Amino acid sequence: MKFWPKIFFLLSSIFFATSLASEPMISKFENVLSLDRSFKASMSRTQLNKISAFFNARNAKIYSKEHLDQLPFVRGGKNWECLANAIYFEARGETVKGQYAVAEVILNRVASKSYPDSVCEVVSQGSSMRNACQFSYMCDGKAEYISEPLAFSQSAKIAKIMLNGAPRELTKGALFYHAKSVSPRWIKKMRRTATIGYHHFYVAKK
Repeated sequence: MKFWPKIFFLLSSIFFATSLASEPMISKFENVLSLDRSFKASMSRTQLNKISAFFNARNAKIYSKEHLDQLPFVRGGKNWECLANAIYFEARGETVKGQYAVAEVILNRVASKSYPDSVCEVVSQGSSMRNACQFSYMCDGKAEYISEPLAFSQSAKIAKIMLNGAPRELTKGALFYHAKSVSPRWIKKMRRTATIGYHHFYVAKK
């Protein structure tokens, strides 16, 4: 078992040195680490601290506006467009973390058996019925016009990063959120998992 730490540190050194590891690769790597307790048990505290520092640095980069600004503008398919629009119309006034958090909720719903299995179907759910919209911008009566291109560029990049497999760790599995300025009735049935920026995030109570 002693060779595992050496292999791990070889891999982590590559991640550090290149900074080119894709989000899906890092996410899968994290999942392996979280499941393999014997793997963790074989490492010293110093080694574990180095691992923690790596992922903390990764997170700081992902949620950095400066990092997003340096990325080229991106485009994608229909699900990318739907997610980018949802982030823009629902959360363009939010912090970077706040926008990632809204994206998390949408993708958490896509992954849930209780909701449609595509981004576009999730964000448009209920929009054909009165007062049944899941996301307010879909039935607020306003045209979906992109009036702030720079804000949309940021939303587009976040959407692409999230669809590429970035970890959904900010909201702890939340499927619901609302602005701090309101107090909807349905929160009585919910457990709050996070507060990020101008929004509270929830999962249903069991």
